[in-house]
Amino acid sequence: MLDKDVPIEQLKKRIQQLEKDNTELRRENKELKKIIQSQKETIQALRDQLAKNSRNSSKPPSSDGYRRPRTRSLRRPSGKKNGGQKGHKGHTLDPVENPDHIKVYEVKECKHCHASLEDKEPVGYEKRQVFDIPPIRMEVTEHRAEIKDCNRCSLRTKAEFPPDVTQPTQYGNRIKSLVSYFNIYQLIPLERTCEIFEDVFGHPISEATVLQANTVLSDRIEPANEVIKEQLIGSDVINNDETGMQVEGKLYWLHVASNDTLTYYYVHEKRGGKAMDDIGILPAFGGVSVHDYWGPYFRYENCKHALCNSHHLRDLRFIYEQYQQEWAEEMGNLLIEIKEKVDENRPHKGLDPPVIKEFEERYDEIIEKGLGLNPSPQRTKKRGRVKQTPPKNLLDRLKKHKRETLRFMHDFRVPFDNNQAERDVRMMKVKQKVSSCFRTLKGAQMFCRIRGYISTARKNGCNVINAIQDAFDGEPFIPSVVPSNAA
Repeated sequence: MLDKDVPIEQLKKRIQQLEKDNTELRRENKELKKIIQSQKETIQALRDQLAKNSRNSSKPPSSDGYRRPRTRSLRRPSGKKNGGQKGHKGHTLDPVENPDHIKVYEVKECKHCHASLEDKEPVGYEKRQVFDIPPIRMEVTEHRAEIKDCNRCSLRTKAEFPPDVTQPTQYGNRIKSLVSYFNIYQLIPLERTCEIFEDVFGHPISEATVLQANTVLSDRIEPANEVIKEQLIGSDVINNDETGMQVEGKLYWLHVASNDTLTYYYVHEKRGGKAMDDIGILPAFGGVSVHDYWGPYFRYENCKHALCNSHHLRDLRFIYEQYQQEWAEEMGNLLIEIKEKVDENRPHKGLDPPVIKEFEERYDEIIEKGLGLNPSPQRTKKRGRVKQTPPKNLLDRLKKHKRETLRFMHDFRVPFDNNQAERDVRMMKVKQKVSSCFRTLKGAQMFCRIRGYISTARKNGCNVINAIQDAFDGEPFIPSVVPSNAA
């Protein structure tokens, strides 16, 4: 109630002050709401970051630390019994018909009555074979070039040495092959590679010898790597991936392009389109490129694209566990169901149109259900992208790239995931764990060229040491043209 004794002017001033205070409180309330909203977003982002691990994101298992989550396979139970399946080729140590050495243990006397049996012929033998390696030693072959004086002109003539015998003392190609095999393929550091030769062969070698062997091998396999690159460009399907690596104390990027028969590595200081252009595979490629959701890949419109669904399954699991949204679990189950249907019909050329239509309709229904729970956020700024929640970002990706996500359903040559490229990258990460970094860019490039050659040789069933020695002999393994990822 108003006090009748208070002057009108004073009441007007009090009302003005109250209006001013109310305006200030409204402004403060608005600012506090913004701060609370920002803090909520920060807390949610921190919770998301803490909840991510190798099981529900693209983080590597090594980042899980000691509190590793319990692994749960994305595959459904097959119903088969544990152990080797019917038709599985075992690796039992079978006896040989013609052993290298035979040791006979004679019976001197009867173990019952102790009568002498030395003059008695045996009625049979019980055989047991021991497989072992004889002591390994290095062999030295001396090459002698004859020198003769001519009776006719009195001039001296010397015979020619083989082209690969150029020094008074040198290592042969087999030794060089083992050196590169240990250091490049088995990822044994330089010092320990030298120790192996001293301990196993009784002959110490220097680290410079190892480096020189790798340098020569890198040059000899160059023709093979060029063929690998050309065949990848002409392939129907290739897998692409990239990962960071330390070179000369800086962050470089290892790029891989591969399929089930070919592997090509390339080191570049950039991760995106500049590196891909310099590599030269994607700009000229006209098939299907399988990769993760990394924007620069979509720059290349000359080829089709397919997204890795293993990444999608991990992201969907994260959304379901962290945000408790059922659509994510439904989408994950649908993708696995489609994969199982594709695997069942693998001998055929494709799925029936009604089956494809049903899967696509279910896909769209799940997307719409998810979008209903995650509407687009209101724009609060005039410029810049509107920040969205992880569920909304994933839904937008799955909706926009439906064709790329389900390409494996329409084209049986396309794999469900990008595991081929990730497997090809994995050993390069192991190399970094062993050696921490590459001291020089040249060394990193050399290592990647050799690993690409070895990986291709293995994929084609070649013995690694033999493939390396063939390269030292001047006849590197050249892969024949084979259709990749055939349905």
